[in-house]
Amino acid sequence: MAIDDTESTDDTDDDGYLIRPVGRVESPLTDRDQAPRQGDEGAPDAWLVLEPGVAEAMRDLAVGTDVLVLTWLHRADRQVLAVHPRGDTARPVTGVFATRSPDRPNPIGLHRVTIVAIDGMRIRVRDMEALDATPIVDIKPVLGPEAER
Repeated sequence: MAIDDTESTDDTDDDGYLIRPVGRVESPLTDRDQAPRQGDEGAPDAWLVLEPGVAEAMRDLAVGTDVLVLTWLHRADRQVLAVHPRGDTARPVTGVFATRSPDRPNPIGLHRVTIVAIDGMRIRVRDMEALDATPIVDIKPVLGPEAER
């Protein structure tokens, strides 16, 4: 079933590709400097608040399932190409494609989380290190042997 989109159905903009958020993260994390760098480093539970137009897409999600949430890291610096990994100046400068730095040319976040509750268009997840109001690009299942952990 397709998204009911009354706006343009053109998949590109003048610069390349147009990505429409399917929702936003609702989290107590608001300060980038205070947020954990990875979800398993003390990230709080958060809500994935989805748009009504994607209700059909979430129909087979279930509590206890691990999913990958792709986000658009809207506070990222898109000009950064190399960083000290994890902000540690004792480590050598490394190209961002070899790191998980949020600062990068296309700041797509990848978050492995566990669904702990579903309430209408809201999905509560564990270990989500994204900041409040971060746009959600997509949600995908974890596949393979690790999905069964």
